[in-house]
Amino acid sequence: MAQFFATATGYFVIGLFLVLTGLLLWVFPGEWNVLDSGYAQVDGLFTLAPWLYLLLVPAVCMRMIAEERRLGTIELLLTKPVTAFSVTLGKYLAGLSLVILSLLPTVVYFFSVWYLAEPIGNVDSGAYWGSMIGLLLLAMVYVALSLFASSLSDNQITAFLFAVLLCFTLYAGFDLISSLFASGSVQSAISWFGIAAHYDSMSRGVIDLSDVVYLLSVTVFFLFLTSLRLRK
Repeated sequence: MAQFFATATGYFVIGLFLVLTGLLLWVFPGEWNVLDSGYAQVDGLFTLAPWLYLLLVPAVCMRMIAEERRLGTIELLLTKPVTAFSVTLGKYLAGLSLVILSLLPTVVYFFSVWYLAEPIGNVDSGAYWGSMIGLLLLAMVYVALSLFASSLSDNQITAFLFAVLLCFTLYAGFDLISSLFASGSVQSAISWFGIAAHYDSMSRGVIDLSDVVYLLSVTVFFLFLTSLRLRK
Protein backbone atom coordinates (compact mmCIF):
# COMPACT_ATOMS: atom_id res chain seq x y z
CA MET A 1 0.00 0.00 0.00
CA ALA A 2 2.88 2.34 0.79
CA GLN A 3 4.37 1.59 -2.63
CA PHE A 4 1.03 2.37 -4.30
CA PHE A 5 0.94 5.85 -2.78
CA ALA A 6 4.68 6.46 -3.22
CA THR A 7 3.99 7.88 -6.68
CA ALA A 8 1.29 10.09 -8.13
CA THR A 9 -0.30 7.06 -9.83
CA GLY A 10 -2.09 5.94 -6.69
CA TYR A 11 -3.60 9.34 -6.00
CA PHE A 12 -4.50 9.78 -9.67
CA VAL A 13 -6.33 6.44 -9.95
CA ILE A 14 -8.44 6.94 -6.82
CA GLY A 15 -8.89 10.66 -7.52
CA LEU A 16 -10.13 9.93 -11.04
CA PHE A 17 -12.79 7.56 -9.69
CA LEU A 18 -14.01 10.12 -7.15
CA VAL A 19 -14.01 12.98 -9.65
CA LEU A 20 -15.97 10.98 -12.23
CA THR A 21 -18.59 9.78 -9.74
CA GLY A 22 -18.90 13.30 -8.30
CA LEU A 23 -19.39 14.91 -11.71
CA LEU A 24 -21.86 12.30 -12.96
CA LEU A 25 -23.92 12.30 -9.77
CA TRP A 26 -23.96 16.02 -8.96
CA VAL A 27 -22.84 18.16 -11.92
CA PHE A 28 -23.58 16.66 -15.33
CA PRO A 29 -27.33 16.44 -16.09
CA GLY A 30 -28.63 12.99 -16.90
CA GLU A 31 -30.25 9.86 -15.57
CA TRP A 32 -27.67 9.48 -12.79
CA ASN A 33 -27.82 13.07 -11.51
CA VAL A 34 -29.15 13.12 -7.93
CA LEU A 35 -30.60 16.63 -8.14
CA ASP A 36 -32.34 15.98 -11.47
CA SER A 37 -33.97 12.79 -10.21
CA GLY A 38 -36.01 14.60 -7.56
CA TYR A 39 -35.54 11.74 -5.12
CA ALA A 40 -33.32 11.59 -2.05
CA GLN A 41 -31.24 8.64 -3.22
CA VAL A 42 -27.86 7.86 -4.74
CA ASP A 43 -28.82 4.84 -6.82
CA GLY A 44 -26.70 6.23 -9.67
CA LEU A 45 -23.56 5.47 -7.66
CA PHE A 46 -24.35 1.76 -7.59
CA THR A 47 -25.12 1.79 -11.32
CA LEU A 48 -21.94 3.64 -12.28
CA ALA A 49 -19.47 2.00 -9.87
CA PRO A 50 -19.32 -1.47 -11.55
CA TRP A 51 -18.30 0.17 -14.84
CA LEU A 52 -15.85 2.63 -13.30
CA TYR A 53 -14.34 -0.17 -11.22
CA LEU A 54 -13.70 -2.08 -14.48
CA LEU A 55 -10.81 0.36 -14.94
CA LEU A 56 -9.99 1.35 -11.36
CA VAL A 57 -9.52 -2.12 -9.85
CA PRO A 58 -7.25 -3.48 -12.63
CA ALA A 59 -5.20 -0.26 -12.38
CA VAL A 60 -4.80 -0.82 -8.64
CA CYS A 61 -3.86 -4.50 -8.94
CA MET A 62 -1.97 -4.69 -12.25
CA ARG A 63 1.52 -4.44 -10.71
CA MET A 64 1.00 -6.52 -7.57
CA ILE A 65 2.42 -9.75 -8.99
CA ALA A 66 3.46 -8.68 -12.50
CA GLU A 67 5.99 -6.20 -11.11
CA GLU A 68 7.37 -8.83 -8.71
CA ARG A 69 7.91 -11.17 -11.66
CA ARG A 70 9.50 -8.46 -13.83
CA LEU A 71 11.98 -7.47 -11.10
CA GLY A 72 12.64 -11.07 -10.06
CA THR A 73 11.61 -10.42 -6.45
CA ILE A 74 8.87 -13.05 -6.66
CA GLU A 75 11.50 -15.78 -6.18
CA LEU A 76 12.77 -14.05 -3.05
CA LEU A 77 9.21 -13.69 -1.76
CA LEU A 78 8.40 -17.38 -2.32
CA THR A 79 11.51 -18.52 -0.43
CA LYS A 80 10.03 -17.04 2.73
CA PRO A 81 8.37 -19.48 5.18
CA VAL A 82 4.87 -18.70 3.89
CA THR A 83 2.60 -20.60 1.53
CA ALA A 84 1.71 -19.43 -1.98
CA PHE A 85 -1.86 -18.92 -0.81
CA SER A 86 -0.64 -16.69 2.05
CA VAL A 87 1.23 -14.54 -0.46
CA THR A 88 -1.90 -14.42 -2.64
CA LEU A 89 -4.09 -13.50 0.32
CA GLY A 90 -1.71 -10.75 1.42
CA LYS A 91 -1.69 -9.22 -2.06
CA TYR A 92 -5.46 -9.57 -2.24
CA LEU A 93 -6.12 -7.86 1.09
CA ALA A 94 -3.82 -4.99 0.13
CA GLY A 95 -5.65 -4.50 -3.17
CA LEU A 96 -9.06 -4.75 -1.52
CA SER A 97 -8.05 -2.22 1.13
CA LEU A 98 -7.08 0.27 -1.57
CA VAL A 99 -10.40 -0.20 -3.39
CA ILE A 100 -12.35 0.22 -0.13
CA LEU A 101 -10.30 3.36 0.53
CA SER A 102 -11.50 4.76 -2.79
CA LEU A 103 -15.10 3.96 -1.85
CA LEU A 104 -15.12 5.50 1.64
CA PRO A 105 -15.36 9.16 0.48
CA THR A 106 -18.56 8.36 -1.42
CA VAL A 107 -20.34 7.97 1.94
CA VAL A 108 -20.45 11.79 1.84
CA TYR A 109 -23.08 11.43 -0.91
CA PHE A 110 -25.40 9.62 1.50
CA PHE A 111 -25.17 12.35 4.11
CA SER A 112 -25.63 14.95 1.38
CA VAL A 113 -28.98 13.52 0.28
CA TRP A 114 -29.84 13.03 3.96
CA TYR A 115 -29.74 16.79 4.51
CA LEU A 116 -31.20 17.64 1.10
CA ALA A 117 -34.24 15.41 1.68
CA GLU A 118 -37.59 16.93 2.60
CA PRO A 119 -38.01 16.43 5.49
CA ILE A 120 -34.38 16.00 6.54
CA GLY A 121 -33.49 12.34 6.97
CA ASN A 122 -36.27 11.08 4.67
CA VAL A 123 -33.91 8.56 3.05
CA ASP A 124 -34.14 4.79 2.64
CA SER A 125 -31.05 4.03 4.70
CA GLY A 126 -31.53 0.26 4.54
CA ALA A 127 -31.49 0.26 0.75
CA TYR A 128 -28.34 2.40 0.70
CA TRP A 129 -26.33 0.26 3.10
CA GLY A 130 -27.59 -2.93 1.46
CA SER A 131 -26.44 -1.60 -1.91
CA MET A 132 -23.09 -0.67 -0.37
CA ILE A 133 -22.65 -4.26 0.82
CA GLY A 134 -23.35 -5.43 -2.72
CA LEU A 135 -20.78 -3.02 -4.11
CA LEU A 136 -18.17 -4.23 -1.61
CA LEU A 137 -18.81 -7.84 -2.66
CA LEU A 138 -18.47 -6.80 -6.30
CA ALA A 139 -15.16 -5.09 -5.48
CA MET A 140 -13.96 -8.30 -3.81
CA VAL A 141 -14.62 -10.24 -7.03
CA TYR A 142 -12.95 -7.61 -9.22
CA VAL A 143 -9.82 -7.58 -7.05
CA ALA A 144 -9.58 -11.40 -7.19
CA LEU A 145 -9.94 -11.35 -10.99
CA SER A 146 -7.39 -8.54 -11.38
CA LEU A 147 -4.89 -10.28 -9.10
CA PHE A 148 -5.21 -13.46 -11.16
CA ALA A 149 -4.58 -11.44 -14.33
CA SER A 150 -1.50 -9.89 -12.71
CA SER A 151 -0.13 -13.36 -11.99
CA LEU A 152 -0.24 -14.32 -15.68
CA SER A 153 2.21 -11.75 -17.01
CA ASP A 154 5.31 -9.78 -16.03
CA ASN A 155 4.03 -6.76 -17.97
CA GLN A 156 1.75 -4.34 -16.12
CA ILE A 157 -0.09 -3.13 -19.21
CA THR A 158 -0.79 -6.67 -20.36
CA ALA A 159 -2.02 -7.56 -16.87
CA PHE A 160 -4.23 -4.44 -16.85
CA LEU A 161 -5.81 -5.17 -20.23
CA PHE A 162 -6.41 -8.82 -19.41
CA ALA A 163 -7.96 -7.88 -16.06
CA VAL A 164 -10.33 -5.39 -17.74
CA LEU A 165 -11.33 -8.04 -20.27
CA LEU A 166 -11.83 -10.68 -17.57
CA CYS A 167 -13.91 -8.39 -15.34
CA PHE A 168 -16.03 -7.21 -18.28
CA THR A 169 -16.61 -10.77 -19.49
CA LEU A 170 -17.76 -12.03 -16.12
CA TYR A 171 -19.82 -8.93 -15.38
CA ALA A 172 -21.62 -8.32 -18.69
CA GLY A 173 -20.42 -11.02 -21.09
CA PHE A 174 -22.97 -13.64 -20.07
CA ASP A 175 -25.81 -11.14 -20.47
CA LEU A 176 -24.61 -10.35 -23.97
CA ILE A 177 -24.40 -14.05 -24.85
CA SER A 178 -27.87 -14.72 -23.42
CA SER A 179 -29.35 -12.01 -25.65
CA LEU A 180 -28.51 -14.20 -28.66
CA PHE A 181 -31.15 -16.73 -27.60
CA ALA A 182 -34.91 -16.31 -27.97
CA SER A 183 -35.92 -18.59 -25.11
CA GLY A 184 -36.40 -16.76 -21.81
CA SER A 185 -35.40 -19.80 -19.76
CA VAL A 186 -32.15 -20.16 -21.71
CA GLN A 187 -31.44 -16.45 -21.29
CA SER A 188 -31.98 -16.68 -17.53
CA ALA A 189 -29.80 -19.79 -17.24
CA ILE A 190 -26.89 -18.20 -19.10
CA SER A 191 -27.24 -14.83 -17.32
CA TRP A 192 -27.08 -16.60 -13.96
CA PHE A 193 -23.39 -17.32 -14.52
CA GLY A 194 -22.61 -13.62 -14.88
CA ILE A 195 -21.88 -11.22 -12.03
CA ALA A 196 -24.47 -8.66 -13.18
CA ALA A 197 -27.39 -11.02 -12.56
CA HIS A 198 -26.38 -11.28 -8.90
CA TYR A 199 -25.23 -7.72 -8.38
CA ASP A 200 -28.27 -5.98 -9.90
CA SER A 201 -30.66 -7.01 -7.13
CA MET A 202 -28.07 -6.17 -4.48
CA SER A 203 -27.57 -2.73 -6.04
CA ARG A 204 -31.20 -2.04 -5.11
CA GLY A 205 -30.57 -3.01 -1.49
CA VAL A 206 -31.92 -6.58 -1.72
CA ILE A 207 -29.44 -8.96 -0.08
CA ASP A 208 -30.08 -12.55 -1.12
CA LEU A 209 -27.97 -15.37 0.33
CA SER A 210 -27.57 -17.07 -3.05
CA ASP A 211 -26.11 -13.88 -4.54
CA VAL A 212 -23.67 -13.51 -1.63
CA VAL A 213 -22.58 -17.15 -1.93
CA TYR A 214 -22.05 -16.76 -5.69
CA LEU A 215 -19.86 -13.65 -5.37
CA LEU A 216 -17.82 -15.13 -2.52
CA SER A 217 -17.38 -18.40 -4.44
CA VAL A 218 -16.05 -16.62 -7.53
CA THR A 219 -13.65 -14.65 -5.31
CA VAL A 220 -12.28 -17.77 -3.58
CA PHE A 221 -12.03 -19.66 -6.90
CA PHE A 222 -9.84 -17.02 -8.54
CA LEU A 223 -7.70 -16.63 -5.42
CA PHE A 224 -7.15 -20.38 -5.58
CA LEU A 225 -6.16 -20.13 -9.27
CA THR A 226 -3.73 -17.32 -8.44
CA SER A 227 -2.07 -19.39 -5.72
CA LEU A 228 -1.76 -22.32 -8.15
CA ARG A 229 -0.10 -19.99 -10.64
CA LEU A 230 2.37 -18.83 -8.01
CA ARG A 231 3.23 -22.43 -7.08
CA LYS A 232 3.82 -23.23 -10.75
